[in-house]
Amino acid sequence: MKTATKITNYNGCLQQHLGSGFNSMSTAAQVINGINLEGKITIVTGGNTGIGLETTKALAGAGATVIVPARDVEKARKNLMDVPNVEIHAMDLIDPKSIDAFAEKFLSSGRPLHILVNNAGIMWVPLRRDSRGIESQLATNYLGQFQLVARLCPALKMANGARVVNVSSQGHQFAPFNFDDPNFIHRNYETLQAYGQSKTASNLFTAALDARAQEFNVRAYALHPGSIHGTELGREASLELFLQMGFCDAKGNILPEVLASLKNIQQGAATTIWCATSPLLSNIGGVYCEDCDVAELASGSHGVNGVMLYSLDETSATRLWKMSEDMTEITFNIE
Repeated sequence: MKTATKITNYNGCLQQHLGSGFNSMSTAAQVINGINLEGKITIVTGGNTGIGLETTKALAGAGATVIVPARDVEKARKNLMDVPNVEIHAMDLIDPKSIDAFAEKFLSSGRPLHILVNNAGIMWVPLRRDSRGIESQLATNYLGQFQLVARLCPALKMANGARVVNVSSQGHQFAPFNFDDPNFIHRNYETLQAYGQSKTASNLFTAALDARAQEFNVRAYALHPGSIHGTELGREASLELFLQMGFCDAKGNILPEVLASLKNIQQGAATTIWCATSPLLSNIGGVYCEDCDVAELASGSHGVNGVMLYSLDETSATRLWKMSEDMTEITFNIE
């Protein structure tokens, strides 16, 4: 079923607060209170740890069937053993064949897909490349989600009211997308630059996906979950990097003022849940959100709230879509 009027968020034209009533302290449980997801089919990548686990709990608690594709199936089973309405399947976002196998298995079930949460990701890792020679943060944080959405698109369209939620980061402010050398072949590898461009790519993809898919009643959202205490995401980051970021002292102790500014995991999953379920977003998409509301455009450099205009640029989004098709060898036409 096609919708009538197309309004895109290219160049940030929709980046304005909606007045959600929630804020940075809101939790996933508060956001989803009163929302009934009975009969809805959802997928949450990385849904067995950190904010992904909290996302899974919130969606399942509201009645949804939650499918969790996981790199470590046994770990997922252990972490999700007490959560109802959950299915666990194998998938590794850095392995294209693994993504295809998972998607084919889901499509063969004949079910619609109402909510796809691209939550899984890696951060601040040493230089690694996948089997195609693609830098690992770009491959995992962005190209994996591009391929997964492309493969699952028939099920999203079947839902006649689906949402794709891409967990991005304020870290997109570290770097625009480098079209000339995305894989650090001709420049020195900087893990923050690699992370930043992977999240910028996710934002550009969100804007482009929503522009293309909204006529089939599929909407897309990107979000910054906040800086969160208690996840495994930064486990490979060096002490030097945390010092560079101003997060800790020379002994590795997190600074009190930094600790006080961090969200807990329940708060960290709240914006994901808001993007996945809020009625306020029924007629808007392609936007970047934070603190359970649509974010405003960033007014300065890294470290401020909001979204950088370069990560919503229409020309860059169109160019990235084509580059992503070339890098994944997938033609992603939403028809």
